[in-house]
Formats: sequence, C-alpha cells, structure tokens
Amino acid sequence: MSKEDNNEELRPRKMRGVAFPKAKYGVILAIIIIIVVNLVYYKETIFSFFK
Repeated sequence: MSKEDNNEELRPRKMRGVAFPKAKYGVILAIIIIIVVNLVYYKETIFSFFK
C-alpha cells in the first residue's frame, strides 16, 4: 500500500483534480500547429510548385 500512496503524492496538491489529456493528443496537436504555421509562412513557395 505504501507504493500506491507514494504514486498518488507525486503531483502537487492543487493539480490533483486537473485532468490531463493523453500525450498522443498533444503530439497530434503539435504536428498540426507546425503544418499550419509552415503553410502560412511558405504559402507562396508551396503554391509555386503547383503552377
């Protein structure tokens, strides 16, 4: 039982009630943000390949 109690105490007291999203959703969100930002910055270069 002491191991279970120690695992529960790893997060700070104020953060225990916060539900964190799964890590895979963060990775997917980061990839989407990177793609969108690159599309905005390099829009002219990307569309010049299709002409």
